Amino acid sequence: MQLSDFDYTLPDELIAQQPLPERDQSRLLVVNKTEQTIQHRQFGDILDYLRDDDLIVMNDTRVSAVRLRGIKSTGGAVEALVMSRLEPQVWRGIVKPGRRVQVGAVLEFEAGLSAEVIDRTEDGGRVLRFAAQSDPDELLYEIGEVPLPPYIHNELDDAARYQTVYAQANGSAAAPTAGLHFTEDLLGRIRSRGVKIVFVTLHVGIATFRPVRTENIDEHDMHSETFEISPECAREINSAPGRIICVGTTSVRALESAAVDKKQVAPMRAQTKLFIRPPYDFKMVDGMITNFHIPKSTLLMMVSAFAGTELVRSAYAQAVQMKYRFFSFGDAMMLY
Repeated sequence: MQLSDFDYTLPDELIAQQPLPERDQSRLLVVNKTEQTIQHRQFGDILDYLRDDDLIVMNDTRVSAVRLRGIKSTGGAVEALVMSRLEPQVWRGIVKPGRRVQVGAVLEFEAGLSAEVIDRTEDGGRVLRFAAQSDPDELLYEIGEVPLPPYIHNELDDAARYQTVYAQANGSAAAPTAGLHFTEDLLGRIRSRGVKIVFVTLHVGIATFRPVRTENIDEHDMHSETFEISPECAREINSAPGRIICVGTTSVRALESAAVDKKQVAPMRAQTKLFIRPPYDFKMVDGMITNFHIPKSTLLMMVSAFAGTELVRSAYAQAVQMKYRFFSFGDAMMLY
């Protein structure tokens, strides 16, 4: 298929710049791919579409990246997106402008925090060693900014709103945003129905926001992300009596990457470059809850592979017409 098959027109005013006051008050567009129907509900109505023997899979990654603004010791502004800690005082990240920041460069940030670039990473990033402080890692979080997606231009009043309520495993550069709609109360009501909830981990990389640049989508070089499925979680998934419903494209990608047979995954911690686009035979997933995705993105391609390109195109057209809120802080879809 061609990249243009996954394009649509989105007015800028529909890109949500702030989360709603309450997580579960967003709208929910429900797509039934078997009956080819589209319904418009509220996210709290999600219980109407769950069955007692369903298994819900969520991604418990936590956004640990922070954005630091500073200067090089030789002068000139610099920005560092510090993504994951490799060891005490040593972090992996991305530095801009990258071409001008070589190994050996010293970067100066606020509050006396400084770092030396000690290595390059395979994906063009940098390894930073922060100067000894009483607690440089704590200071990094005090002065750093929440690394919001590039289409969000407003500052976030409460950084916790860019984390799911069940976030545990540090390592993401971006939130698994489908999970932002869930509250502790809603999770409790889901469990009280007898629906099981299990957690996998997939750390979202910054490359998730990079556009696809090849018109022939099969030529796209998919980015790599780290995921983990524990033995206990694999047992729950493999013994699920009913449907497997994934919250977010990240959970889908983790399960499909670990699939060894129909409705069977192997426990593992690995890197995945799995690119799910039409046509694709899903081995694990019966339904997904997700947000609305950027035009021409790999995430929109995944959703289209699941529910069908034409049905998804129609759903997005209705969402635009009815002024749904789009992207990370926007409304949600359920496809099954």
